[in-house]
Amino acid sequence: MIRPALAAVLLAATALTACAQTPDASTASPSGEIPRFYFGADLSYVNEMEDCGAVYRVEGQPTDAFELFSDIGTNLVRVRLWNDAEWTPYSYLADVKETIRRSRAAGMQVLLNFHYSDDWADGDHQSVPAEWLAIKNDVPALSQALYDYTLATLRELDAEGLMPEMVQVGNETNVELMAQDTRESPMPPFNWTRNAALLNAGIRAVRDAGAESAIKPRIMLHVAQPENVEPWFEKAEEYGVTGYDLIGISFYHKWSTMDLDGLQGVVGRVVRAYPDRDVIVVETAYPFTLEGADEAGNLLGEPLLPGYPATPDGQMKFLTDLTQMTIDAGGVGVVTWEPAWVSTGCKTRWATGSNWENATHFDWTRGNELIPSGRWAQHDYRWPE
Repeated sequence: MIRPALAAVLLAATALTACAQTPDASTASPSGEIPRFYFGADLSYVNEMEDCGAVYRVEGQPTDAFELFSDIGTNLVRVRLWNDAEWTPYSYLADVKETIRRSRAAGMQVLLNFHYSDDWADGDHQSVPAEWLAIKNDVPALSQALYDYTLATLRELDAEGLMPEMVQVGNETNVELMAQDTRESPMPPFNWTRNAALLNAGIRAVRDAGAESAIKPRIMLHVAQPENVEPWFEKAEEYGVTGYDLIGISFYHKWSTMDLDGLQGVVGRVVRAYPDRDVIVVETAYPFTLEGADEAGNLLGEPLLPGYPATPDGQMKFLTDLTQMTIDAGGVGVVTWEPAWVSTGCKTRWATGSNWENATHFDWTRGNELIPSGRWAQHDYRWPE
């Protein structure tokens, strides 16, 4: 579905010419098939940005964002889902459905990211949805609520032909799942028995939903920053977390103690330690400038990695080097985070505009023109024999 705000310009737009892509490497695969490598993008913000007036351009011509990402080699779209975020009309199930429809229409697979929260869940914050607050410490009841919600959500998507090919049970769950009353409340001591019960409930729900569907979603568990990955998954194994297929890693140099070599080392060791699971760098990004387009401060900036300036070429080198290192280490994918969260006149809870426009793939000084580093998925990578 083309959003109404873009209909007029898209009717007049010049169609993109599909660029040559490496066979079975960066091209999208039919729904349910596992591609050779996942070249992903988290496009959770696109519907909101377009409602705020954003137009994405290639060689000056407006284009549908999802068709554009497919044309430049993306074969996996990641999208977040909050339980009941009263502060925004986006990242609800209806918005997620639209993202999945648009992704499918453009020939891309989907990774659905359950945050299990009414707000951002990340490596420092895991707040329980308000609806489940009264049972936060009742592990059987909370596990059942998580199971029922996950199963019902996936069944509803499947009934509309929107079952995702991949599902995340939690987002950046470095700390215990749903451990806080709110993001501002203190984090209690880590209770791995409780955490494992909740993770296993989510995993079981995805398996049960897939058993009834033509698409059997692959299941991911996700930890932020490579230095946290090995100890976390060792604990998960110790406490009986099982049944998942993928290990997801966030890597942002600004918040990590490691560089690219450190990331590659972690990916390689995890691939060897868990041979029955695949490893994906499921969130990463790098700035193409240190300038900003609006009053919302940039989240990504200095310190930069040596040898990777904040330029389009520096951004391209970061993404292609990280991807090649992931391939060399035995990983199966890289997903860039919010490469289309451009600046608009809309307000967030923090300011007007975007906190990420300098790390997208679009130049606001040229009407959100695609920059060359946006084509990182089409780079000529070296593949193992």
